[in-house]
Amino acid sequence: MRSAEAASGVPETELMERAGKALAEAIHLFIGPRPTLVLAGPGNNGGDGYVAARHLAARGYDVRVAALAEPASDTARWAASQWAGPVEPFVEARPAEILVDCLFGTGLTRGLETEIAGRLTELVDGSVVAVACDLPSGIASDDGSTLSTVSDYDLTVTFGALKPSHCLMPAKQHLGRLVLADIGIAAESNWFEIGAPQIPPLDPAGHKYDRGLVHCLAGKMPGAIALAARAAARAGAGYVRVSTSRAIDGLPAAIVQTDTAVLNDPRVGCLLVGPGLGDIPQVLTLALTAPRPIVIDADAIGLVGEPERLHGHDVILTPHEGEFVKLFGELEGSKPERALAAASRSQSVVVYKGPDTLVASPDGRLGFAPPAPAWLASAGTGDVLAGIIATMRARGLPPFEAACAGVWLHGSAAERAGPRMIADDLIAAI
Repeated sequence: MRSAEAASGVPETELMERAGKALAEAIHLFIGPRPTLVLAGPGNNGGDGYVAARHLAARGYDVRVAALAEPASDTARWAASQWAGPVEPFVEARPAEILVDCLFGTGLTRGLETEIAGRLTELVDGSVVAVACDLPSGIASDDGSTLSTVSDYDLTVTFGALKPSHCLMPAKQHLGRLVLADIGIAAESNWFEIGAPQIPPLDPAGHKYDRGLVHCLAGKMPGAIALAARAAARAGAGYVRVSTSRAIDGLPAAIVQTDTAVLNDPRVGCLLVGPGLGDIPQVLTLALTAPRPIVIDADAIGLVGEPERLHGHDVILTPHEGEFVKLFGELEGSKPERALAAASRSQSVVVYKGPDTLVASPDGRLGFAPPAPAWLASAGTGDVLAGIIATMRARGLPPFEAACAGVWLHGSAAERAGPRMIADDLIAAI
């Protein structure tokens, strides 16, 4: 965003006017007229607050501004000069029904002083609705960390583009509803929020192999691979089969169970190995000898050994935190930086799972999962995700796009399945 603003040629005062006006508009649409307290910091975040206060007052709001310090930038001083109302000291501010936090936004690198953090908490707690400008004060904008105690807000308004912390834990749990306001600046990046996938349409003259053959490799715990195989079928694969030496109960008849299928069959669009595998490294080795795209999930991730083993293979890895550390070790940096480092080291697409799932590509692209329901944290949902991703790959999507599509469909299905879902219900919702 900083680069885009600098390159835009739009004066800083005009950008601040647009941001403050957008903040006021979001507050008005979300809440409506109530007594309002705007907390203004010394930087440009505070400047946005002065502009928002002016626009809210013009709409008839009873607005007070409380300043932490005098404006420290020329742009913030301009914004403060446009505010015609009184300015009271932050430490003396009384609560209001609407609290607008414009103390510190992006760029914060250290925690708030204890007295300031405590007073901010009191004012947030004393409000009916708490609104944050860009980010709640006390959050680092780039890695999702909280630098000091952060309250839960009801609405966060940011401008131009999302910042990493809007999509990363623990920061994102404090944001409430997140609004992205257009201020006329187009920011471009290899980092983006994952959107609805563009799945290839079905060919009216096609056959089941055109829709993709997903071949799943069973192991010691058949229930997990059964979930993955069923998910692959419901996600739109034309043909799903499972290599197994013993029959797996509960699989639909449409899913073929076999112990004789050849893995290097050119019709195979994607192999899936790992769910319920157990400690059977030979199965992973067998999969890696077949020149087919592979999704490596669950137990198989711990059997890879060195990430460099995957070089030259067409692989999507789907580790949760423990599996990630087991394969890649304790990498330094933020979660996005760790995900990209892992993708580069393994030369694989990495789906770094969690409440803030990321999809990283060796070419530097990074997809942030949109908000997904907390009830996805239940047994078997990771197996379902692996099955969906395998189908997206078998349908012809490139590895990074297939992984992103799977993550989006997984979260969207969970929303439809509802808070009391189990993994079987998630499959039915795909």
